[in-house]
Amino acid sequence: MTKDTFVLGIETSCDETAVAIVKNGTEIVSNVVASQIESHKRFGGVVPEIASRHHVEQMTIVLEEAIQESGLTWEDIDAIAVTEGPGLVGALLVGVNTAKALAFAKQKPLVGVHHIAGHIYANRLEQEFEFPLLALIVSGGHTELILMKEHGAYEVIGETRDDAAGEAYDKVARMLKLPYPGGPHIDRLAAEGKESIDFPRAWLEEGSYDFSFSGLKSAVINKIHNAKQRGETLKDEDIAASFQASVIEVLTEKTLRAAKEYNVNQVIVAGGVAANKGLRSELEDKFAQTDIPLLVPPLKLCTDNAAMIAAAGTINFEQGKRAGSDLNANASLLLK
Repeated sequence: MTKDTFVLGIETSCDETAVAIVKNGTEIVSNVVASQIESHKRFGGVVPEIASRHHVEQMTIVLEEAIQESGLTWEDIDAIAVTEGPGLVGALLVGVNTAKALAFAKQKPLVGVHHIAGHIYANRLEQEFEFPLLALIVSGGHTELILMKEHGAYEVIGETRDDAAGEAYDKVARMLKLPYPGGPHIDRLAAEGKESIDFPRAWLEEGSYDFSFSGLKSAVINKIHNAKQRGETLKDEDIAASFQASVIEVLTEKTLRAAKEYNVNQVIVAGGVAANKGLRSELEDKFAQTDIPLLVPPLKLCTDNAAMIAAAGTINFEQGKRAGSDLNANASLLLK
């Protein structure tokens, strides 16, 4: 009888302090997240120094809670996985140093995990992967299309050339004086508005799977400024709906085209913006017209958490990948 594998994951790449334990890379045993949204809300975004300080304050509490919730002991844990990048370097360092200390003290293997690989593997906590698959990553810092032909192998076929989708959402939300984080508020307003404003779609070169949202963001900001100068009134709901329609059309169409071109067996969506109701609905509608299965994780697994890091870490652990005591935070780590 094969022994179960238990991996403890640690995630501190931005403003969530998270620890989780996952069984065999597919089953959540415990998953604890301490969010800092309230601390950063008044600043309109994440303040790196404050984020790092909160991670230090919360780490021991979250770690103990995750162990207690699991009902396991340290003897049951097979490896410790931690986000090594990308992210805020000060925030990452808290998680990396915690993981290194635990690995040394408990004599456990240490595994480094790429944050985006974690978002991808959040989907495996819901359903097994069918290769080859295409992953659409949409978050505050990333917008990418990644082709996977096997576990742990990532081929980036498209990425943002400027602003990520989530970043554009937050900047437009700030213009509309909406609270941080702006994405959920834009999504809510968009459902109430009409697509009455013709904002641009950045398709880029023919056949390109890259993304660009900087021009769209600027178009929205200019539209708001010009309306104010003319004394015109634009409804926030219409701005939100028109902006979101532009983002969703580009994301959906490029994902659909890539899925067909690469003849994939599965499409998965990952990252914080995967929680967007408008995006989820449009992707589900489009892929329902194809024979390609679409997998979208539940809302709790879209945002940063440590279960996804433990899930991705399990694959690295099973493939024999190990980190040493020289493991360091890498704010611009590449996925490969």
